[in-house]
Amino acid sequence: MSVALEQESRKTSRSKGDMSSHDAFTGPSFPLKNRIARALWNLTWLLLFRPSPTPLHGWRRFLLRCFGAKVGKGCHIYPGARIWAPWNLECGEEAGVASGANLYNQALVRLGRRTVISQGSHICTGTHDYESAGFELVAKPITIGDMAWVAADCFVCPGVTIGEGAVIGARSVVTKDMPAWQVCAGHPCRPLKPRRIRQQ
Repeated sequence: MSVALEQESRKTSRSKGDMSSHDAFTGPSFPLKNRIARALWNLTWLLLFRPSPTPLHGWRRFLLRCFGAKVGKGCHIYPGARIWAPWNLECGEEAGVASGANLYNQALVRLGRRTVISQGSHICTGTHDYESAGFELVAKPITIGDMAWVAADCFVCPGVTIGEGAVIGARSVVTKDMPAWQVCAGHPCRPLKPRRIRQQ
């Protein structure tokens, strides 16, 4: 790679807010401290989190908090949920994350009060700068508002905000922000109709 191209690559990666200026082909995207913490978390997930009985939500909240997660009262994080970095997770009270959901939180994932993430959904904060010769990592936070529901097998892209009360239909691909209190679905996902809550 020429010196000019390498300099341009570094300039591009810095301007896009990537997690590291390292060349992704020749070195790690995260520092050693981060990689050690993730190794310890993965061991904890395998031995203590994943095998825990389904009703023991308090135990799993405790384990997540030990690794820096901010988890509200009454959260239901099921044993088969995958969380890449607990220290990049914030959950409001009574939020739920199903077994089989994947929170790939290289940047912050914020779930509101009573937010539900269904099985098979992938909340992905990380991508790569494909216009850079270094292919650097780019990580952007995801926020999912209070009382929103991300249904089964959805993919939520880096940097997306899903509004309060929104419903994301099964197998949708969310590439941009979705408005509050709308039922949204599709590939790419788009608003379809208002979400109205029946009076009891």
